[in-house]
Amino acid sequence: MSILVTRPSPAGDDLVARLRALGREAWSLPLIEFSPGRELAILPGLLQSLGEGDLGFVLSQHAVEHANAMLMRENLRWPSAPAWFAIGRPTALALHKVSALTINYPRDREISEVLLQLPELQAIEGKKALILRGNGGRELLGDTLRARGAQVTYCECYQRCARHYDGAEEAHRWRERGVDTLVVTSGEMLTQLWTMIPQWYRDNWLLRCRMVVVSERLASQARESGWQDVRVADNADNDALLRALQQHEIWDE
Repeated sequence: MSILVTRPSPAGDDLVARLRALGREAWSLPLIEFSPGRELAILPGLLQSLGEGDLGFVLSQHAVEHANAMLMRENLRWPSAPAWFAIGRPTALALHKVSALTINYPRDREISEVLLQLPELQAIEGKKALILRGNGGRELLGDTLRARGAQVTYCECYQRCARHYDGAEEAHRWRERGVDTLVVTSGEMLTQLWTMIPQWYRDNWLLRCRMVVVSERLASQARESGWQDVRVADNADNDALLRALQQHEIWDE
């Protein structure tokens, strides 16, 4: 098995290093990179508007990183008045590390559907909810919070930018290296990968690879795009991806 990891740095590099430490052949092809978001300048004011009992959400470690850098530049601290929520444990740990605050997060999958099941998010009518995220993304969290009566505001803390490659050159490289397993962690990256690879390589290599993804939604997108062998990790972090690669007899195939 030769594994191509498409998630961005530093998480993608970390996964490749861990796979190689286990004796597996693994390579990194980050499909996106990150830059500061267009709304970071208004973040301090948005945070100051949150009062006791209001809600703050961070949807990724990148949101924590870029938001915290802005607060440090302005010599500001994360406010303690609102209740803070993270999409999953790694993001919660990242926010706790820079804020020393208690962060609520779902103990199951790192997706909006599970986060929204937390008891603290059921009776929220009249509360303000600030969502720190990247550019675009799913609207389920904000839409559901609004439906429950919250006043929702988004803040784009970072932007995801596509990295550009010569698709034919990359496809030739990875096919020659025997890559037969792909790790993809977002629909955006899945679309980019499918689009950048020329038709011949798509039919004769790309779609013949097995794919490991991080959600059933992403698995459905992969199957609709033509992949037959799609495995779903039980979470979105590198520990879960390693477990998924080790399960289902992939390790020995």
